[in-house]
Amino acid sequence: MSKQPLVSIITLNWNTISITCDFLASIKERNTYANIEVIVVDNASDIDPSESFSSVYPPVKNLRSTNNLGFSGGNNIGIKAAMGDYLFLVNNDTEFTPGLIESLLIVFQKKSDAGIVCPKFHNYFNRGIIEYAGYKPVNIFTGRNGMIGSGEMDKGQYDVLNKTNYAHGGAMMVSKKAIESVGLMPEQFFLYYEELDWSVRFREKGYAIYFQPEGLIYHKESMTTGKSSPMKTFYLTRNRILFMRRNMPFASLGVFFFYFTFFTIPKNSLIFLFKRQIGHLKSFWKGIWWHFNNNISFR
Repeated sequence: MSKQPLVSIITLNWNTISITCDFLASIKERNTYANIEVIVVDNASDIDPSESFSSVYPPVKNLRSTNNLGFSGGNNIGIKAAMGDYLFLVNNDTEFTPGLIESLLIVFQKKSDAGIVCPKFHNYFNRGIIEYAGYKPVNIFTGRNGMIGSGEMDKGQYDVLNKTNYAHGGAMMVSKKAIESVGLMPEQFFLYYEELDWSVRFREKGYAIYFQPEGLIYHKESMTTGKSSPMKTFYLTRNRILFMRRNMPFASLGVFFFYFTFFTIPKNSLIFLFKRQIGHLKSFWKGIWWHFNNNISFR
């Protein structure tokens, strides 16, 4: 590795100009690594935000998609345009801290099997509270996984460089060499679970995903989709099933479908009815029904 490899910082924007401007300002004010390029991919926002972004961070490379391609598709536009040896895919609802880029790069120097490296996440609005210190495995019953340390006060209890099961899509540095071997992000997910599926692809190629506690990023969380929205319910439901279908062996998949059919569906339907969240109820069932109307390649 050269002394100062080029790092391409890639983020997405969709109708969140002020949030992306704050993100760019945090790079300008707090980034301490010199050799970077910053790419913002706009996913067909209602208004072209390029001028606003350039006014905050003049060197920014603005790319604008004619269609909303979702998280995976938007990032793939940035990946194809990136010139860096390492690509830092990062949400626009985050804030940089000094030394962030350097801390992630050093893992690639130390670990020859590193394919993706993620920093520690703290809650932006409640600093000192951990959001992410690695990922637990996906539960074969629920099709969900939890973030290690989530909600805990950071007392250094997770300050050890470790392999983790999955990358956090909110901030993950990837080597260009690994992407050339693994391929681009899976665009059929559109939103949610794509980084988990991509992590599986990396592991299949012999790469490891690392959690680097020396790097810290602040995360505002769900500023684009909202913390609770019918759109989020649809994609979480659809993609939970999609991820399991693509990545679980037959026996585990059978366990998941049994649990989902006889526990998850009745429980979620009743909760949405009780709370009178009809939009969420329709989106939940739409996410399930999607699987009866699309051809999906099994792995």
